[in-house]
Amino acid sequence: MAKSTPFECLVKHDSPVLVERSNGKFTTPKSTAADDPRLENILNRILPPREWVEGDQLWAQQVSVAPCTREDVIGLQELLDEKLQQWQARGTGICPLRRELFSQCFDELIRQVTVECAEMGLLLLMVRDEIQITLAVYRALSQSSAAFGMRKALQAELGKSDGEKTVCDLGEEEREELWKQLNQLTAYKKHLDKREKERRQVEEKIHTQEVQFLKRINQQLKDQVTAIADAKK
Repeated sequence: MAKSTPFECLVKHDSPVLVERSNGKFTTPKSTAADDPRLENILNRILPPREWVEGDQLWAQQVSVAPCTREDVIGLQELLDEKLQQWQARGTGICPLRRELFSQCFDELIRQVTVECAEMGLLLLMVRDEIQITLAVYRALSQSSAAFGMRKALQAELGKSDGEKTVCDLGEEEREELWKQLNQLTAYKKHLDKREKERRQVEEKIHTQEVQFLKRINQQLKDQVTAIADAKK
């Protein structure tokens, strides 16, 4: 088999374990770090274990059930900043790389919160899924709008080309009518260009709001984790 190792992730995981084969089926060993099987099951549902192949062996890696400290949260922030630079993610506008890193960061925050309070972790899971659904809808609308605008622009260009080829062979009245249609198509194309520009601006605004929302959630979670850590001292 080809070798396929997991990519580096901001979510904290346990050490990899070899998936054992039993009666022709693979069985993933249970984590030995979890004192609460219910917590482990919840975390595995929120963030499923990663699996990859090395040689002819299947490996798995579950998310960590270890509680976090204030230093862990600070380290996550520093690691996020480091990865943003390493991946050369854009600071503004639409950037899939930045989106992926912030998504991983949010998943790690969900893991940390779930360890402290499973119910709160499940609530944050609902927030994460709703954000992902909303983004998927915006992407679909964006792609549909872009394809529609491109088709209309091509139709306008083709209409302009055909009109220029035949206009000299037509009468004065017909030429005036064609020029009128040409002007209308040109104006419509400008309208589409303007609408596409406005759409991109709206997308960037939505993305900015999303980042600000995640930053607020991040800060709230940091404050909560810090308060929990201070209370344990």
